[in-house]
Amino acid sequence: MKAEAPLAPPYAQVVVDTNVLLSAALLPQSLPALLLDHLLVQGRLVFSKASFAELEARLWKPKFDRYLSLEVRRRLLHDLDASALWVKIPAGLGARTWSRDRTDDVFIQTALAANVRRLITGDQDLLILHPLGDLHLLSPRAALDEIAGMQAPL
Repeated sequence: MKAEAPLAPPYAQVVVDTNVLLSAALLPQSLPALLLDHLLVQGRLVFSKASFAELEARLWKPKFDRYLSLEVRRRLLHDLDASALWVKIPAGLGARTWSRDRTDDVFIQTALAANVRRLITGDQDLLILHPLGDLHLLSPRAALDEIAGMQAPL
């Protein structure tokens, strides 16, 4: 079995929005799940308190009770918390807006605070902002395609 090469620097640290994380948890064979598997093994997810709080709030909604047990949700949050790179969003950055939907700005703020180069999202309100300086806002499919193109065969 061939070992995968470590992910290239753009994916060493990455912000992934809540909807992509939820899709990965709900659909283990999906593109978001495949991407998340790569990122957790080869890179590191970046969270701020605000971005993680959104994930927690959404994951604990009763509508997920029939899809994910409480234990699975607890374990998911614990594992993401423990493996994440945590950043604080400076006040000046936290006051800035980019997206039509202000609730999406927390992901851009987190990415900029951590100086990451990739934000993975399926949200069109964020994707239309691509690129945002050195920050690339990509769909899970585009990110997987880019990763595949970066990895040299061993």
